[in-house]
Amino acid sequence: MASPAFEDIVEDFEFLDDWEDRYRHVIEQGKAMEPLNDALKVPATKVHGCASQVWLHPVIENGMFRFDGDSDALIVRGLIAVLRALYNGAPVAEVSRIDARAELERLGLNDHLSAQRSNGLRSMVERIRDVAAENA
Repeated sequence: MASPAFEDIVEDFEFLDDWEDRYRHVIEQGKAMEPLNDALKVPATKVHGCASQVWLHPVIENGMFRFDGDSDALIVRGLIAVLRALYNGAPVAEVSRIDARAELERLGLNDHLSAQRSNGLRSMVERIRDVAAENA
């Protein structure tokens, strides 16, 4: 089961019939995020495999997983916001059990992202899962 924050995004998408509106909604999600501190945009937080510049900064506190992130591309920044809604607040041991692909399919993202964006999204999910597994 996805987080309440992710379920809110799913509900929003159900009311948006046009993909262009959904695309704009994802971008707005990204714009609403706090920017990642420039001091955290270092090689250790950079996600490779993305066409854009992407940084993810995971934080594990009291067994709970969360991350902050940023990108130089608006749509990717929005995708980071969607992933934050999916993963933030999950127990670190549960992160690997979240089926990101299935959850993101509920939004129809797989059908509307370029191959490069899809690969980048997979790279971000892999990074999230790897960090959680190292800290579980």
